[in-house]
Amino acid sequence: MTTEMLWSAGLSAILALVGWVLKGHSDEVQRLQILLNRTREEMARDYVTKTDVQSSINMLIARIDNLDQKIDSLLRSLAK
Repeated sequence: MTTEMLWSAGLSAILALVGWVLKGHSDEVQRLQILLNRTREEMARDYVTKTDVQSSINMLIARIDNLDQKIDSLLRSLAK
């Protein structure tokens, strides 16, 4: 074999190895992107936003205030 053939074979082997490593990294990045997207979907499904919590708390406070007013009026009517 000539040195040119050996040099071509060596470069081809190195290039094939670099391509194989890059393909592995590309596949891993794609897998991580899929996992990240699934995590984002699960976070949105399992947790509520601040505005949802705030509106629920406001409704609860309004009902408690309403009950407080009713209890106050009941106590006033019993005191008379």
